[in-house]
Amino acid sequence: MSTYEELIAEATAAPVEGWDFGWLRGRTHGGELSWSYPELARDLVGHASSLLDVDTGGGELLASLAPLPPHAVASEAWPPNVRIATDRLTPLGVTVRQSTTALPAAGFDLVLNRHGACDAGELARLLRPGGLLLTQQVGSDDCTSLNTALGAPPAYPPGSWDAASAGAALTAAGFTLLDVREEHPAVTFADVGALVFQLRMVTWQVPDFTVERYDDALRRLHAAGRPIGTHAHRFLIHARR
Repeated sequence: MSTYEELIAEATAAPVEGWDFGWLRGRTHGGELSWSYPELARDLVGHASSLLDVDTGGGELLASLAPLPPHAVASEAWPPNVRIATDRLTPLGVTVRQSTTALPAAGFDLVLNRHGACDAGELARLLRPGGLLLTQQVGSDDCTSLNTALGAPPAYPPGSWDAASAGAALTAAGFTLLDVREEHPAVTFADVGALVFQLRMVTWQVPDFTVERYDDALRRLHAAGRPIGTHAHRFLIHARR
């Protein structure tokens, strides 16, 4: 069995560019949903002539949906990911915009949004009348037991972001909800190294996270000698403007 120091060193050395969780393969289990966002998105992409992918990360998911419509745009706010997404998506004919400086014009047939900013009014502006939105969101109760185990405050007020609140906001913005789903699947991290990598990638879970700041709590989790369990919180909304 690896020592605490070995696990932490390995996790902190792993690259966290883009939106690639491949490093966790075999070290995290569970989290499966009854739906497949990529499959649902692929079906919609095949019927669209224009699309916007909101907060595309490194463009990994959007690239996997090729061939894409003639007019395809991806937005991303984090500068390192803008570069990665541009390199990956430009050869596929996608225009990549840094969303903090150049929001795209309106009139898209389809807006995809997996774990991105979900401003109902802005999404309504971006879509043409009759256009479709597919969004999968991380709910406010996501992995809250990790925060408790680390002695960190919750990432969001409990119950503040879920399918009901997001659906109400979209309805108020003029959307018709076509499909709404919500689940809380169990997730297990094999060791503290896997947990540290997760928290480096998902920076909003524990915004002030550093190994040094949470060293005592991480050592306690490691000393327990068992996998670290929690529950994810995901919801999906398919809506028409």
